[in-house]
Amino acid sequence: MGDLLFTLAAFAVAIGILVTVHEYGHFRVARWAGVRVLRFSVGMGRPLLRRTGKDGTEYVLAALPIGGYVKMLDEREGEVDPAERHRAFNNRPLGWRTAVVLAGPVANFLFAIVAYWLMLVLGMPGLQATVDAVDPDSAAARAGLAAGDAIVAVEGRPASTWGAAMQSLLPAALDGETVKITLQRDGREETVTLEVPRMPDAARSGDLGGRLGMTPARPAIPPVLGEIESGSPADRAGLKAGDRIAAAAGEPVAGWRELVERVQASPGEPLALTVEDDLGQRQVTVTPEAVPRPEGEPYGRIGAGVEPPGSMPAEYRAVQRFGPVAALGEGVIRTWETATMTLKVLGRMVVGQASLENLSGPITIAQFAGYTADAGFVQFISFLAVVSISLGVINLLPVPLLDGGHLLYYGIELFKGSPVSEQTEALGQRIGLAAILALMGLAFYNDLSRLFS
Repeated sequence: MGDLLFTLAAFAVAIGILVTVHEYGHFRVARWAGVRVLRFSVGMGRPLLRRTGKDGTEYVLAALPIGGYVKMLDEREGEVDPAERHRAFNNRPLGWRTAVVLAGPVANFLFAIVAYWLMLVLGMPGLQATVDAVDPDSAAARAGLAAGDAIVAVEGRPASTWGAAMQSLLPAALDGETVKITLQRDGREETVTLEVPRMPDAARSGDLGGRLGMTPARPAIPPVLGEIESGSPADRAGLKAGDRIAAAAGEPVAGWRELVERVQASPGEPLALTVEDDLGQRQVTVTPEAVPRPEGEPYGRIGAGVEPPGSMPAEYRAVQRFGPVAALGEGVIRTWETATMTLKVLGRMVVGQASLENLSGPITIAQFAGYTADAGFVQFISFLAVVSISLGVINLLPVPLLDGGHLLYYGIELFKGSPVSEQTEALGQRIGLAAILALMGLAFYNDLSRLFS
């Protein structure tokens, strides 16, 4: 129960921050545009707290932390005092109305830049970017990467940690591109060319390094199982958290890496395991499911995680940190990359080139809010940056009821010289509502599928 409450609290804080940022963008620019703002609400539903400012704006904190809004004076929504008509939103010039609508998503992008800046100035901890092993038949091997290589930069961008290196490789994986990797090898710097195969699901599936055929250096981890996925081959075979794998296919298993190698080498084939627990030893046969690679033969997977080790030894740890000026530039780059990747994935989902499973809803977001808040302040800030960018991109989609839908109407108004009719706007709102409800339903379905699969 404590973990659930912590996750819900982290989710509420995250949504509260991001909604406030988005709506404040609308609010601030509306003020600059001379529009009278009637209400600024964070949250939806019944007001919990309310205060009226000297400017006449009502500031509200509502019960449901699932959104927010800025209500502006508008003749389309009720009668307006003739003396106030010039302050009604619908009577402001097209340029100002466009700026007010655009300000919400822009505020989300600016927040992400600041969040990334703060994260990079404070330092993002992680594993050292040192290659421990390379699969012989892999993209990494063909590029010339080898055990002991320390990744220094990807396309000229510093990579002090393994996570930073994978973050820089991710955009190339979505499209299948060639990247230059700078290595520290035998006391000197070398540059290799890595042909990254196209992986449309790279942003969702994780373990980009493993799919490229390389693993990071880390301390020896005992072959003890952690979390077991429900319905997975490991679950069906009767394996459970805390089991120690002493042997696989009759060969002793000394560490977690050896176990992974045995499992990956047996896709679709029964694998005999010798398992130790508090009651002694037992024999278990598990059949790893075959998981396709972007290229080459599939690998085996049983759906069992590793039992989390204790603290990481200092010699394996690193921190990705920038100076204040360099961090600002890196924050802009990361925000741009994340926004374009989000847009690409959405576009490919529409045309059927990417799985609809990429779409996540509030349950998944809440889980990640809890995970990152538990991991530390810097990780939580990074999570906020990613979600803020996603919120900005989604709001710019040309769907009525979203900011992008209003911008679409303004584009039509600019072309035809007059606003779209009320009938057209009402029809668009019905279509937009149906589209948003369908997306929300799909996102909830994906969340529940992940939760109970």
